[in-house]
Amino acid sequence: QVQLVESGGGSVQAGGSLRLSCAASGRTFSAYVMGWFRQAPGKEREFVGGNSGTTAYADSVRGRFTIPRDNAQNTVYLQMNSQQPEDTAVYHCAAKRPGSSAYPYWGQGTQVTVSS
Repeated sequence: QVQLVESGGGSVQAGGSLRLSCAASGRTFSAYVMGWFRQAPGKEREFVGGNSGTTAYADSVRGRFTIPRDNAQNTVYLQMNSQQPEDTAVYHCAAKRPGSSAYPYWGQGTQVTVSS
């Protein structure tokens, strides 16, 4: 069982930056694939990116967002740069075991609002 708590959301102007944190419980954090997802109003949830030791990103954020992780601190981050109004959403972190297709563990989400 993994419990996830996000923090760091807020409001920023277009072109600005925010860093979200996701703190995980448990002793085997390094064994999990960590992902970030977002859901904007009226839209389906979408994959932002993930870190399994290597990183992967959605086309919409590649080159602007990065997902570093600190296994010693049981924390994964979402560093968001050059933000645009279309990045406005509730952001969730999630965890899964390698090889699993679904993410069974989710945080409560944190709101990010980007104004033009």
